[in-house]
Amino acid sequence: MSPGLRALAVDDSPLALERLSRLLRENPRIAEVSAADDASEALKLVMGVPLDVAFIDIQMPGLSGLDLGRVLARLAAPPLIVFVTGYEEHAADAYDLGAVDYIRKPVSADRLATAVNRVLKMLPSAERAPKPAPDAFAALPVEARGRTRYVKRREVLFVEACRDTVKLHTSSGIHTVRMPLSQLAESWEEAGFVRTHRSYLAAVAAITELRSDPVGGLVAHTELGDVPVSRRHARAVRDRLFEAARTDEPEH
Repeated sequence: MSPGLRALAVDDSPLALERLSRLLRENPRIAEVSAADDASEALKLVMGVPLDVAFIDIQMPGLSGLDLGRVLARLAAPPLIVFVTGYEEHAADAYDLGAVDYIRKPVSADRLATAVNRVLKMLPSAERAPKPAPDAFAALPVEARGRTRYVKRREVLFVEACRDTVKLHTSSGIHTVRMPLSQLAESWEEAGFVRTHRSYLAAVAAITELRSDPVGGLVAHTELGDVPVSRRHARAVRDRLFEAARTDEPEH
C-alpha cells in the first residue's frame, strides 16, 4: 500500500477549519494533516513542510483562496489544490488555476473522499514517497497594505523578537512576520545565522566586529546597528565568527 497523502486545510472560519481537518484525518488515504486559518500561515506551512495537496477556502480576508492558489502555482514543487467554498461563481477561476477539484460547503465525508481519489490519480506513487524537506523559510511572506511580498533570507542582517512576531532587519527596511524566533533560529542555523541573545538572531556574515557596549556588555556590530550578545550565547557567536573567518582565508 502506498504512503498516505500529506494535506493542508486552509479556512478562516474556526468551525469550518476544524470540520475539514477532522474529515481529512478520518480519511484512510490521508497520512498527515496541517491546518492554517489564513493565507499567510498557509504559505509558511507550505514552505516548511512537504505537502501533496492543499484544501483551500476561497472567501478569506486579506489574500483570498484564489490569490493563495496563484502564489502556490509559482512554486517549484507546488501541492495540488482543491478549493472548498460555499459559492459556485468561482469555479471557472479555480479550474483555470489548475485545481484538481472544487467542493461546495458544507463538506461531506463522501464528497471529500471523491476529491482525495482525484488527487491520488494525479500523483504517481513515487511522488507520494517521503521527500527531503525543502529549504525551510528561504523566503518569508510579509503582508502590508493588503499585499504580500517575500523577504529573502539573504536580505536579512538580523532578526529581533517582539512578543509573538519577529522583525526582519534588512537594508530595505524592517519587516514583521508572525512566528516565534526559536523556530526561525532552528531553521536558519545551517544557513549562516547565529543566536546572539534570547531575543536576537544575526547573520554571521553581517557581523563586522564584536565590541563592548557602554555598560560593559557585548554587542555584535552590523551596518544596520548593534545586536546584543548575551553571556549565554557569546561563546557560540565567537566560534561561528572564527569558523567563518577561517573559511574565508585564502589557500596557500
